[in-house]
Amino acid sequence: MPLRCAVLDDYQDVAHTLADWSAVAPKVEVRVFQAPLGDEGAVAAALKDFEIVCLMRERTPFPRTLIEKLPALKLIVTTGLRNASIDVAAAAGRGITVCGTESAGHPTAELTVGLMLDLARKISFESARMKAGEPWQVTVGDDLYGKTLGIIGLGKLGSRVAKVGLAFGMKVIAWSQNLTPEKCAAAGVTYAGKEELLRQSDFVTVHLVLSARTRGLIGADELASMKPSAYLINTARGPIVEESALIAALREKRIAGAALDVFDTEPLPRDHPLRALPNAIVTPHLGYVTADNYRQFYGQTVEAIRGFLDGKPVRVIAP
Repeated sequence: MPLRCAVLDDYQDVAHTLADWSAVAPKVEVRVFQAPLGDEGAVAAALKDFEIVCLMRERTPFPRTLIEKLPALKLIVTTGLRNASIDVAAAAGRGITVCGTESAGHPTAELTVGLMLDLARKISFESARMKAGEPWQVTVGDDLYGKTLGIIGLGKLGSRVAKVGLAFGMKVIAWSQNLTPEKCAAAGVTYAGKEELLRQSDFVTVHLVLSARTRGLIGADELASMKPSAYLINTARGPIVEESALIAALREKRIAGAALDVFDTEPLPRDHPLRALPNAIVTPHLGYVTADNYRQFYGQTVEAIRGFLDGKPVRVIAP
């Protein structure tokens, strides 16, 4: 009898077309779930008979309480080599193997640049007006050339964004808890302290991993230190920015605007205030969502399942 495999949160229904699943047939019976399954109880009920679960990033959390409700589970495959929403220790305690896939960094960096351009030139706003039948332009855009781009987190993604900012003729400064002036110099940017970065930047973009020390890193005080003409971009994780403080700053126009691809709760509730703020651009966590990245995700997901079947699991994520 084949193992049952659930592929979760395939919103675009592309898992079958962007990877060749024949490598695990007929030993595995694959079922794709496009829509979120709901709360933990609903997830447990839907997956109780599945031996393999494939996750798309952190769309469906897998805490200990859920893992304990899935008696048949033998393998979890997550896209990406890090997934903070999986209790890997709990899985290991149950003898469940957790594997990951590689992930490209450039899609999120490219989206960040797109959001920065949209904030500066009001592209989506003017497009919506044109489609609504409005006669012509009403906004005056901001230049990127000569402006200061502040990057919080100069890792793989932040460094890519820095290169584009430099190509636009921007002054690029960077900060994070572990960043040094030497690392900045190697990337061709200038080191700045956190407060200095927030005060000087015309655009602030966040590229940090969510952790205990980055949660709430940008709150009311940090937003208050930004220029009234400045913009905030977050394509990292929602809770790095205190959501209530950001909503207040946008409502009171204490900063010019924000572009957000990540949120405290995802999918973002339909009645969420961020959806209604005119100075907020919101996108549904598109950072990693490109065809080439998905081919890698799903292709290596199949590879991970094949390795598990052969007794040679690949890219195992240890507690």
